[in-house]
Amino acid sequence: MKLFRSRGGNDGPQTTSSPLAGPTALFQAGRYAEAEAEARALAANDSRYAPLALSVAARSAGAQGRHAEALAEYDALLPTFGKGLGAEHPQTLMLRSNRAQTLIALGRHAECEAECAAVARTAARGTGPESALIAAAARIGQIYAVNAQDRHTEAEALAREALADHHTPDRVTVGLRLGLARSLNSQGRHEEALREAESTEQLSRSLSEDQRRQEAGAVDVALATALLGLGRDAEARPRAQAAHDACVTAFGPGHYRTTEARALLDRVDGI
Repeated sequence: MKLFRSRGGNDGPQTTSSPLAGPTALFQAGRYAEAEAEARALAANDSRYAPLALSVAARSAGAQGRHAEALAEYDALLPTFGKGLGAEHPQTLMLRSNRAQTLIALGRHAECEAECAAVARTAARGTGPESALIAAAARIGQIYAVNAQDRHTEAEALAREALADHHTPDRVTVGLRLGLARSLNSQGRHEEALREAESTEQLSRSLSEDQRRQEAGAVDVALATALLGLGRDAEARPRAQAAHDACVTAFGPGHYRTTEARALLDRVDGI
């Protein structure tokens, strides 16, 4: 029995006629609980689509802040993907990249760094545009993880290198530039970080709502952090509040991005 079906696009394992189109569209619309429920129902009712459907369910669980549960699901799926598609198949690499991003939420930054670097290296050997996109996306996780380990100059270099290789003005570029802004803020270079964050905000506004949704609150975090570092607390406060509100709305109170935004808001308020 064939356990995998072909897919199209870079954000979801489906074609427009596939049963996976429904849960993937719900995910892209930010309707994560519905996406998860529909993906799990599909997995239960059609074994041909079960592995890919469960990957959507895992990603949806993570987007709702259930990070440990998402990681356990990714761990269970990896052997199936490796056996059914191959270790270097784009869908397997995408699953590994999504799993690595979940490690960030659990504070396992060294593991995330190593896995994202491995995925990026493998994807870079591919020849299609999908491989390049997966490699760049994995770099976002690697940059975040390196920053989280206080190696900020190294994170800056990684971000600049990745941006030099990725020329499309898309959501991946937004993620890479936010990683660069984070590294600059962490080095105390707040003027540079502010310019980077402001430029990234302009780029983000040019993207579709679906493309912006998964980065909810992130630009405001970068802006508020830079403004706070420059002593412009009155300007930082509404940005920090906007970041927290956006994360709560998009991901819920249990998501690690919401927790980060809440901590920033508390810093601004001197709590």
